[in-house]
Amino acid sequence: MEYNVYLLATDPSNSCRDVIHSRDTSLKIKVFCLDKERFSPNANEIQLFGYANNKLYAFETIDIKPEDALDVVGAIQWYAEYIDFPEMEILPEDPRPGQNIAM
Repeated sequence: MEYNVYLLATDPSNSCRDVIHSRDTSLKIKVFCLDKERFSPNANEIQLFGYANNKLYAFETIDIKPEDALDVVGAIQWYAEYIDFPEMEILPEDPRPGQNIAM
């Protein structure tokens, strides 16, 4: 069984602004700490959410390609392991009250 290898780009001025990169595909995912910053989802990208260590994270793809869409959950699971919270539940919608109201 093949496993994807992921790399992490970090922003030294913002500890909550990581970017997950797949070494073997074009998949990139921005990580947002929703308790510390605003998040405005891009309608053209995939967004998933997860709680870890009492923090809510948003994960948003960057220029997603159809062939990379199936790897998004695997990349987020890798990130959960990286932050020492492998039991993070990955959520399809923002769990904060009032965040999923259709316009």
